[in-house]
Amino acid sequence: MGATRFFVSGVYAEGDVATLADDDARKVLVVLRKTAGAPLEIVDSSGRAYAARLVVDGSSARASLDRAVDPAAPAALRLTLAQGIPKGQKMDFVVEKATELGIARIVPFSSERTVGGDAARDGKLERWRRLARTAAQQCGRADVPAVDAPLAFPELVTTIGGFDATFVPWELAEARPLREVLPALLAGVRDALVVIGPEGGLAAAEVDAARAGGAHVISLGRRIFRTETAALVTCSALAYAAGDL
Repeated sequence: MGATRFFVSGVYAEGDVATLADDDARKVLVVLRKTAGAPLEIVDSSGRAYAARLVVDGSSARASLDRAVDPAAPAALRLTLAQGIPKGQKMDFVVEKATELGIARIVPFSSERTVGGDAARDGKLERWRRLARTAAQQCGRADVPAVDAPLAFPELVTTIGGFDATFVPWELAEARPLREVLPALLAGVRDALVVIGPEGGLAAAEVDAARAGGAHVISLGRRIFRTETAALVTCSALAYAAGDL
């Protein structure tokens, strides 16, 4: 089994000692029951990874950084997922799995058919950020995806021009297989946005607004996916088409 990965704040060099956050110290000492000298993998704020050893001092845990680890090659396609906020804890699932897929940034948004409540008021945003960090550590990423504060859909539309390409799956889009349309749509694209509607989908006027802003409206086939499924299917298809899967 590989060394357990943790993220630390600050930029370090070989030979430094980094202090783990309180939650991570509790995990490594109480949950995982690691002892002094146990191997760890540490990633600092610059994204640099280190092979390290656990240093225990009472209830605190630190990591002695032995050597830098060669970073993984960057993804060919940098994906941002804009997810219409779903009901309940479905967004937790989206954040966790999108992190595992390598999504660089997650943008929750509200739209005409959103019934997910007020994320900031309910404390959901901080929970999503914690979930992203935990999932990144677990899957071996060298970074944690940003989870933005929720936007309203009209605000999201204004950001489309900042991406090389934007993709909006819609059940009423022309039914062309992704294997046919993606190669041309991804040519020269390095930074892409995926927009997924909430449980009720995006309204026709919202899709029209995204299309007017430059988005590609695509079909995911004949089946209607749940919002959390649509997010993972679309991002996986794009990552595969770009050569990242």
